[in-house]
Amino acid sequence: MNITKENLDALNAVVKVDIVAEDYQEKVDKMLIDYRKKANIPGFRKGQVPMGLVKKQYGKSVMIDEVNKLLQTALNKFIIEEKLDILGNPLPRIKDDFNWDAPTFSFEFELGLAPQFDINLKAKNNVVMKKIIATDSLIDEEVQNIQARYGKMSSLDEITEEANVTATFVNEENEINKKSTFRISELKSQKNSLIGATLGDVVSLETKDLFEDVHRLQHLLGVSHDIVHGLEITVEATIENITKTELADLDQELFDKLFADGSVTTATELREKIKEDAEKQFQQQSDQQFLNDVIEYLIDNTTFVLPASFLQKWLQTAGEKPLTIEEAIEEYNKSEKGLRYQLIEGKILKDNNISVSYTDLVDYAKGFIRMQMAQFGNLNPEEKELEDIAGRILQNKEEAQKLQSQLISQKLLAFYKENMTFETKEIGYEDFIKEMHH
Repeated sequence: MNITKENLDALNAVVKVDIVAEDYQEKVDKMLIDYRKKANIPGFRKGQVPMGLVKKQYGKSVMIDEVNKLLQTALNKFIIEEKLDILGNPLPRIKDDFNWDAPTFSFEFELGLAPQFDINLKAKNNVVMKKIIATDSLIDEEVQNIQARYGKMSSLDEITEEANVTATFVNEENEINKKSTFRISELKSQKNSLIGATLGDVVSLETKDLFEDVHRLQHLLGVSHDIVHGLEITVEATIENITKTELADLDQELFDKLFADGSVTTATELREKIKEDAEKQFQQQSDQQFLNDVIEYLIDNTTFVLPASFLQKWLQTAGEKPLTIEEAIEEYNKSEKGLRYQLIEGKILKDNNISVSYTDLVDYAKGFIRMQMAQFGNLNPEEKELEDIAGRILQNKEEAQKLQSQLISQKLLAFYKENMTFETKEIGYEDFIKEMHH
């Protein structure tokens, strides 16, 4: 067997594999001997079929099968030994005059090679780490929510400024039919359309600017995140229930219900606690947005050329369903940015020795399990129990890959924070949400 590589350019190569009979004949002969022992052919006793007949009936198919196995093994070994960084999989070149009866076989494969490029993480850029803070208005709202949750509720005959309203919202054209509860004080507009309404009344409401936060409308109507932005329709609200909540006093009785350890004794301390807890939760959103911005920056500012024609050709046969060249080009255009970042990420991981070991993965899985157990009141699980559950989770290939991907993202986030130049900017939660959706 002889394997050679010809570089067509920096991103494309052709590997030629020449195979002669000596490369496969011994295995073919051994396979045919096994066939002869097991063959059931009318007129012959089992194991007594003439070898000539076995060769005639099975020889070519066995030979083709063995050559293909040999070819795949040799090609994979060559790619590894030559340390070829390829994209996609090798594509066989189809020869119209190929002949399985020839004394030697010559196969050719096209390779798409990964580009060589540099990444400058220290360059001045426009990436901003947004530190999300809990504003006074957000804390005010949460204090009021707590007071309402622990307050006393009474029924009302009609809707007032202080009312809580339960209504069924309907818009047949958009397939909306959702029963939800809201406070009149939450509305940004159309309060006057509701004030004075009684049980059973049907009130028409315009969705545009109904709430300050569009996500409140999303929850109210039960529509998707994609649909709610820019939604300008009329919904019919049938009034189902009207109540008024007498807010609980901000006193020690309420503080002890919220914090049994006695850590809060004043309204000021309660506000500080709300701010601290909220900003811990906001950190995850801040980190994810920072990571998204870094990824966009790296894609836009790391220049290299991809073997586009090869990848488009490869995509035609890579999936379950064959694609036309037009479909493959469309698919390539959709996935190009993702492929670019995949190469950038791979280089950063390799150049900086960032990796995930099985021990890392087990510890990460155990952290998730601890959090879930804590939600159900188990604050001190046994270490062996955590190990056993983590082991079972990681036996599931999909779950293991998902956890590995999350852990790599965490390690890259820490790496980018330490090694990139960026600005830090404080931003209120409400303004952060507006920025993300404009």
